Amino acid sequence: MKKYLTHICCLVLLILLVPGACSGNALDIQAFRSEQVDRLVEEGISKGLIAGGVVLVGTRRGVLFEKAYGRLSTEQSAGPMAVESLFDIASLTKVVATTPSILKLAEEGRLSLVDQVGKWLPEFSGRKDLLIWNLLTHTSGLDDFSLSSAAPMQSAIAGAAGQKPKGVVGSRFRYADINFILLGEIVRRVSGIPLDQYAAQHFYAPLGMRDTLFNPDQERVLRCSSTLTGERTMMTGQVQDYLSRQLGGVAGHAGLFSSAGDLARFCMMILNQGDLEGKQVLSPRAVEQMTAPYFARGGDVVRGLGWDIASPYSAPRGTGFSETSFGHTGYSGSSLWLDPNADVFVVLLTARIDYRHPRELSRLRSDLSTIVAAQLAPQRALAELLQSVTAGR
Repeated sequence: MKKYLTHICCLVLLILLVPGACSGNALDIQAFRSEQVDRLVEEGISKGLIAGGVVLVGTRRGVLFEKAYGRLSTEQSAGPMAVESLFDIASLTKVVATTPSILKLAEEGRLSLVDQVGKWLPEFSGRKDLLIWNLLTHTSGLDDFSLSSAAPMQSAIAGAAGQKPKGVVGSRFRYADINFILLGEIVRRVSGIPLDQYAAQHFYAPLGMRDTLFNPDQERVLRCSSTLTGERTMMTGQVQDYLSRQLGGVAGHAGLFSSAGDLARFCMMILNQGDLEGKQVLSPRAVEQMTAPYFARGGDVVRGLGWDIASPYSAPRGTGFSETSFGHTGYSGSSLWLDPNADVFVVLLTARIDYRHPRELSRLRSDLSTIVAAQLAPQRALAELLQSVTAGR
């Protein structure tokens, strides 16, 4: 009885402190307040860091908050940003297209994560030490290099195969796009269709991600946020990454375009162990494999398969998300971060215009997640307490 009364007292106190706590079911109580997020993003716009962007916060059950800020680009003719705007999501391609495609093929028994890369790319036949999971974790020892415009994929494979190993494979983390360029080609060779078609058939169509694609058509280009090349050329509807452009806009490391709403559906699928609205696109085991730590070096670097857990690129984790949370960033100004323990994910898509101060963008990503975690923590505690009281009846 005493324990029950204590629970009731705590429950009353939390209801008084947490906005929206009387609105219904314990798992639907979140009433997200956007004031801090508004100030954060608007400050980024006023400082010239971004022209605009979209922020989306959700759980495995749905979207809690979604809002657009600013404009599609810095051009005078640029329209206002909208929640339906499309973005070049850059390296998010690695975890929204390539990684799940590799895991799907592994789930179907068509390849193994411990296959030698040379099994699928014969140019690597002399590299018995290099496995597919090394590419997924950036522990291959490979470095990026320029590609031939005449035969970009052939030069990517030959150039990577010709590199001398740098240290022991699997012993160090070195982020390099070439790892995922090779993985995208492996998806094509194993499945018999290009990466864009495979990802669309097995993930985007079943999940209802209607605006996630490579090389957007003209109708979608009109809704695209712009990016800048190194020469400060404005790119709209064409991938910013030069290597991806050389490869025809479809590559394992970059080239995918998407919207915040579509990425929310993908995140919900991940938090629901591969299922969304009855569509099981990945097995729970595959999702667990992707997001479990496969490489760790001290406490500085922890990587999943494709996914970042802790590294120099982990700014979107902020402070407040658990150590088992995971995500990824994109050079164009995009990021995802998911925390299954707290049942929350954060999507940030921006029209980045300042590439000279990367720490400023990292701070924006970090502060956004910190704000979200701090705001939802007491509401999550209330939901857990309500469940505890209900279960103890």
